[in-house]
Amino acid sequence: MAAGIAAGFISKGIPVNILGRSKEKSESCLNKALELAASIGLSEETVSMSPEQIKNLHFAGTLLEFKDWHHSQWIIETVSENLQLKQEIFSYLDKVAPPDIPIGSNSSGFPISKIAEGLQTANRMMGAHYFMPAEVVPLVEIVMGQKTELKLASFVCDLYRSIDKKPVLVKKDIPGFLANRIQHALMREALSLVQEGIASPEDIDDAVRYSFGFRYAAVGPMTQKEISGWDGMANAAKEIYPSLSNIKELPPIVTQLMQEGKTGMKSGQGFRTWTAKEIQEVSNSYARRLKAAFDVLNIK
Repeated sequence: MAAGIAAGFISKGIPVNILGRSKEKSESCLNKALELAASIGLSEETVSMSPEQIKNLHFAGTLLEFKDWHHSQWIIETVSENLQLKQEIFSYLDKVAPPDIPIGSNSSGFPISKIAEGLQTANRMMGAHYFMPAEVVPLVEIVMGQKTELKLASFVCDLYRSIDKKPVLVKKDIPGFLANRIQHALMREALSLVQEGIASPEDIDDAVRYSFGFRYAAVGPMTQKEISGWDGMANAAKEIYPSLSNIKELPPIVTQLMQEGKTGMKSGQGFRTWTAKEIQEVSNSYARRLKAAFDVLNIK
């Protein structure tokens, strides 16, 4: 994730400092970020430079050895989902980074208010939630904590717009933020339909991809209903809403998959069995389609 995030800035010619537990890991991350930046396209300022010249614009080292905080615009943490580790890093940054520099966490599970709890400069701390692959998916959720200042969150949103990302401002630090709440609402209904034997996983994929999912590549759900009319949606809702799933736990069919170690492609089996060849083919197709979707989203 760190390499993908860094690539978004590198591709636009913005110097990046990658800080890790060791210089070797940071160097490896920077090299990966440079590869990803080249794959998504370099800015006019850097396209004529050699790979070595581009690399020299950036720094890779350890968190403790880095001292040049005053020249930073934005600091983002991307360590594993370990609350104590994140709190330790934020506590350190609270002391060493100038208080006017915003600090973000890419955590998808922990509220920024909990990560920044008790810190003196919690007003400049916020969530910065990316989606995999970070170098391709445009969205970045900027999540305000209980003490986050709006002007700093707005500054970060503007920074992301300047590198052609699509920031959304989440004004309250709620579980799942914005996109994952909407995504899980859909998944709850989809999994409930599978559990009840109403549809297969394959048919649910097709129903989403070739109906409203197809339209959402053009406009989002709110605008789509502005186009089609809220009256039609309201009439349908009266019939549909009462029958929608409101379960608060995973359906048994998913719990059973987990117990059997069937976690999807990474284990070779989920709702279906995956061969190595199929995994490679689907992964390659997924990457191509993401690129095509990105191109569609950029059509004016």
